[in-house]
Amino acid sequence: MIKIKLPDGSINEHEVGVSVLDITKNISEGLARASVGAVVNGELMGMMDTVNEDADFKVVKFEDEEGKEIFWHTSSHVMAYAIQNLFPDAKFAIGPAIDSGFYYDIDLEHRFVPEDLEKIEAEMKKIIKEGYSVEKIVISKEDALKMFEEKDEIYKLDLIEHLPEDEEISLYKIGDFVDLCRGPHLQDIKKIKAIKLLSIAGAYWRGDEKNKMLQRIYGISFEKKKDLDEHLERLEEAQKRDHRKLGKELDLFSIHEEGPGFPFFHPKGMILRNQIEYFLRAELEKRNYGEIKTPLILNEEIWHRSGHWDHYKDNMYFTKIDGEDYAIKPMNCPGSIIVYNSKLFSYRDLPLRLSEFGQVHRHELSGALHGLFRVRTFTQDDAHVFMLPEHIKDEIIDIIDLIDYIYGVFGFKYRVELSTKPENAMGSDEQWEVATNSLVEALDAKKLDYKLNEGDGAFYGPKIDFHIEDAIGRTWQCGTIQLDFQMPERFELEYVDASGKKERPVMVHRTVLGSFERFIGVLIEHFAGKFPLWLAPVQIEVVPVSEKFLGYANEVSEQLEKAGLRAHLDKRNEKLGYKIREAQLNKIPYVFVVGEKEENDKVVSVRKLGGEDLGSFAIADIIKDLQVEIDEKRI
Repeated sequence: MIKIKLPDGSINEHEVGVSVLDITKNISEGLARASVGAVVNGELMGMMDTVNEDADFKVVKFEDEEGKEIFWHTSSHVMAYAIQNLFPDAKFAIGPAIDSGFYYDIDLEHRFVPEDLEKIEAEMKKIIKEGYSVEKIVISKEDALKMFEEKDEIYKLDLIEHLPEDEEISLYKIGDFVDLCRGPHLQDIKKIKAIKLLSIAGAYWRGDEKNKMLQRIYGISFEKKKDLDEHLERLEEAQKRDHRKLGKELDLFSIHEEGPGFPFFHPKGMILRNQIEYFLRAELEKRNYGEIKTPLILNEEIWHRSGHWDHYKDNMYFTKIDGEDYAIKPMNCPGSIIVYNSKLFSYRDLPLRLSEFGQVHRHELSGALHGLFRVRTFTQDDAHVFMLPEHIKDEIIDIIDLIDYIYGVFGFKYRVELSTKPENAMGSDEQWEVATNSLVEALDAKKLDYKLNEGDGAFYGPKIDFHIEDAIGRTWQCGTIQLDFQMPERFELEYVDASGKKERPVMVHRTVLGSFERFIGVLIEHFAGKFPLWLAPVQIEVVPVSEKFLGYANEVSEQLEKAGLRAHLDKRNEKLGYKIREAQLNKIPYVFVVGEKEENDKVVSVRKLGGEDLGSFAIADIIKDLQVEIDEKRI
């Protein structure tokens, strides 16, 4: 018999080889009907998978992250089955679940068009109506190679050939469709009640530009049509908020063929960017950070020494200077380390907090570039803190407090993830254990719930990642705190302790925004371009009723600018309604209308973005109100 421990701490006993379904039925028949799988000793399993040892057991439903993975992964296979029925010449690559649904990469001479998606959807519904069970088949590597060779499935053969010798090879069968896959999957595909295939894209096999470009079909599926309808509404809203579209309309930034992946910020975009930078810089000064600036290009040797060469060289740009090899920095940390090493510090000088708004360059595949979200150069709001081991917990807590405060100002909720030692890690298990425990202690001290990501840490240390949630429920990884025992070793960093002995400091890498470019893209979409007053590139549009009142309008503008407000005077000889609509389209927070009455009374008529008429105000009074709104950074 084996012991199955449930989340509430209760223990059930079952025979070895019991299925996930039978364990779940033993808890509750209703739970078994609602569930799609389980997490067993940290491993995701389908309902028909068997448990052969004592285990921690957590049932997952569709609403759980793990449940969606099972559901969407199965949906990708159903889509592949439908494509096989409609396009028998198709060759299949990979079809994983992703955060927002699923996709499948397909090699096919026929170029998919939107009308094909409707046909594939209809075929998927027919397959689901047949009510096939998903059957798992374990097979030897030799038999798997033979089978997919007969089918001429070249991508499956490539996948199999690269599998470790001792790895179990499993196939999943739905009707006449057999696919190579680790699983797990739904037992009953009839659970898939609502499907929508969303888009077609290109993707290189294994993400390598040297390989063939495949066709990728993205889709989404749900247990209920209502959930699909809500999801499609959110997608429609996301399209309206697309930062690339709004960035162009609001004249914030542009991207050009002369520099693909290298954004050009326009004057209005720079105002937005600078406001964020001024705010952040002021907060860092309060917290005793010293600001540094390090070169864009450093000798190649430093990247070998830091370990970035072994883990990152494919994403780096290189050049030669005086016959020597140099690299354009993909990270800011080596520059910060060089600054630290420029003098010998005492234990009394630590912790030393060095911040840098550092521009980095990383080679991204052209197909992966996406507005400000995925670029080839960006500026990190980076900082590196050098400290004694006994400082770790307090410094991590201080950084968490900083991140919490900054996100609160922008109105973001967030969730936290802790990522542990990856396979390609540098350093000993003991160092990693100390580092990971230090992060856990800080999270526990702040009473923060967090998700554990086993094996997803940086190559030099474990990390805490912060995922902010935007106005329409999407999450974006922005801030990170990474604890590092490796760089101080590699660069022989030292400080003098109380006894006069030289010791190694501990290093923390941290960002709050992550990337200015990406964060600005998120802000544009979060606020749908309607920025809070303190961020808005133009805060007030001054609109005279006619040319007759331009003189008074100019007086008003000058007073606003003298008070430090960003005002624009619309001098065009256009109708009042047209000019007000233009200001609304440009998402300017306030419109001040001035005409005969306003000039006589020395007031302005104030309209808020959205059309609300706030009435008339003396100029000094409205300036005072707006300055308070800016100082309080109201949203």
